Amino acid sequence: MIVIGPYLRMRRGDGDAQMDFSVRDYDARIEEAAGLARAIDLDVVEQLVAPISQIRPATYLGKGKVEEITGLVAGNHVELVVMDCALSPIQQRNLEKAWSTKVLDRTGLILEIFGRRAKTKEGALQVELAHLNYQRSRLVRSWTHLERQRGGFGFMGGPGETQIEADRRLIGDRITKLEGELKKVQATRRLHRAGRQRVPYRVVALVGYTNAGKSTLFNRLTRADVQAADMLFATLDPTLRALNLPHGGKAMLSDTVGFISNLPTQLVAAFRATLEEVLEADIILHVRDISHEDAEAQERDVEAVLRQLGIDTDADGGQRIIEVWNKIDRFDPEERDNLRNIAARRPPERPCFLVSAATGEGIDQLLTAIEDRLAAKRMTLNLSIDASDGAGISWLHRNAEVLNKELHGERFDMTVRVDETKRDIVMNRFDAVPHQA
Repeated sequence: MIVIGPYLRMRRGDGDAQMDFSVRDYDARIEEAAGLARAIDLDVVEQLVAPISQIRPATYLGKGKVEEITGLVAGNHVELVVMDCALSPIQQRNLEKAWSTKVLDRTGLILEIFGRRAKTKEGALQVELAHLNYQRSRLVRSWTHLERQRGGFGFMGGPGETQIEADRRLIGDRITKLEGELKKVQATRRLHRAGRQRVPYRVVALVGYTNAGKSTLFNRLTRADVQAADMLFATLDPTLRALNLPHGGKAMLSDTVGFISNLPTQLVAAFRATLEEVLEADIILHVRDISHEDAEAQERDVEAVLRQLGIDTDADGGQRIIEVWNKIDRFDPEERDNLRNIAARRPPERPCFLVSAATGEGIDQLLTAIEDRLAAKRMTLNLSIDASDGAGISWLHRNAEVLNKELHGERFDMTVRVDETKRDIVMNRFDAVPHQA
């Protein structure tokens, strides 16, 4: 197969509207596109950057470039061409006719990867929904069977519906059914979240560009064995594990699907049930591959997807987000010192932590920061409760984090940490008072 990068030239003085979806380097972008293809075991025989000054409505590329690639396709006996852009149905059909081969755009390629990676029923539903929404727009009249009509009957008469209309109706019915099933998934997730909220466990969500090392960091923090590999979208289905904090506290750590530049809107919509874990998280760890040449562009892409989800990365001074600069083991000591100096100059409310998920370097400092950030949102209280009040003691264990519990005579002296939402309840019910350090 061949990967084509039809990237818009960026001219001086042009505004953002004249630029392609990213200002990253052409070579880095075409290499990422080739990496996406290799992620589903496609054999990339050629990757070609094709800068364009404007997008052609019929073929996306100019006539000369289409003819040039025709020779390349024929000479290499290529069966698939991947265009690293979003093609309209007409553009895709015209290119397939011109090159006499299958053409896949960036959205279609990512959907294929997700289809391979989805392991759970929920993941399969989400991928199928996104794929059907994508395919519905691709039902153009490019096959002869779509020109046939099915006759009407009885008083209705008329020619009946064309095959393309029948296909669209069947796809629409399947989409409606999938959306109903995903609503049940969302309802189940809401129940799970409500259950976690009754227990004093906070949620920490990992987000980041695909292949930034989220799954490796997840394994390092939770001692889990989630699949982690050096490839794009190595893992897809969400995972939750308990996260043990330095001073005995616990939180729930959620690993989510990796983001990517120009992430198809169909996927953002379909995976909203999964990504709701990010929306509800108390802390969001933005994991960055700081060794990547396009690290800054990837950061902007992730923040763009977070905004699509309704997360304001600047709200409250960014208090929900902690940046994690991963893969520092790839730098020599001098480069690491330089990175530490850059990190030290960041505003206190937007800290970043240098770690290596592979070697464990910096993990202890990151865990301490997570614990401190979570504790800042909670209040520590002292109280005394009758040892015979089993219901009250049980309620405290379910709704607060018990830091200390000592029996003195017939009463328990307890130190608990509670959310602001439960502070007044604890203070009124148990005559609790703020803890003095």
